[in-house]
Amino acid sequence: MSDENTNIDIDKIVKHWIDTSEEDFQTMLNLYDSKSYGWSLFLGHISIEKLLKAFYVNKHKKHAPFLHNLYRLAELSELELTDEQSDWLDKITSFNLNARYDDFKREFYSLCTAEFTNEWIGKIKILRTWIKQML
Repeated sequence: MSDENTNIDIDKIVKHWIDTSEEDFQTMLNLYDSKSYGWSLFLGHISIEKLLKAFYVNKHKKHAPFLHNLYRLAELSELELTDEQSDWLDKITSFNLNARYDDFKREFYSLCTAEFTNEWIGKIKILRTWIKQML
C-alpha cells in the first residue's frame, strides 16, 4: 500500500487551490451582481475553503483533508485565529450547508438580502487577504 502523499508536487497543488479559489471568488462576485445571493455566499465559502487547503498543503506538505468546516481546516492548519475570525469562519461554513440542503434553503435564502450578502462578502474578502498574505 502506497502513501498518497509520497512524491506529490506541493507547489502545483498549492497553485491549484489558489487559482481555483480565485475563480470561485470571481463567480461569487458575479452571482452577487446577478442577485443570486445565497449561491454567492456558497461560493464565498468555497473560495475560503480552497485558500485554507492551499495553506494546509503548503505548511504540512501533504494533501488537505476532505473537510468543509472552515474553522476545523484553520485549526488543522495551525492558524492562530482571533475570536472574530473564528466566528466568521463558523458563520461562513453555515453558508455551505444552507445553500446545499433543501431543508435549510428557504430560510437561508430569505436571510440573504443584498445588505446581508454584501456584509459577508466584505468579511470573506478580509479573510481571503489575510490567508493569502501567509501563503
